[in-house]
Amino acid sequence: MANDINQLVHTALEDLKALDITDLDVSKLTDVTDMLVIATGTSSRHVKAMASNIIADAKKVGTPPIGFEGLDGGEWVLIDFGDTVVHVMLKATRDLYELEKLWSQEPAGRQDKA
Repeated sequence: MANDINQLVHTALEDLKALDITDLDVSKLTDVTDMLVIATGTSSRHVKAMASNIIADAKKVGTPPIGFEGLDGGEWVLIDFGDTVVHVMLKATRDLYELEKLWSQEPAGRQDKA
């Protein structure tokens, strides 16, 4: 199912010209989710439209998100599908929080202790 959601998310983002769509497999770093999909919008209106498109398309196929946040503001919208979490962000917000960098590092408690 996660693969279906990822394809739906990518299609919905590409339909509305999302920038810099990135998939991060975080399954080895957390038990909360397996995949993060991160995309950039050019304005808060663009971010809201892309997030709304994802939510609407998911509902149409009978897989609504567990929840979502940030749709009112449009700076950063998070859409939670369980195994996949989608972040649609303004460029400045994405640059500030650097999710790709954050999720590329293994937590200290999970490193091998030799």
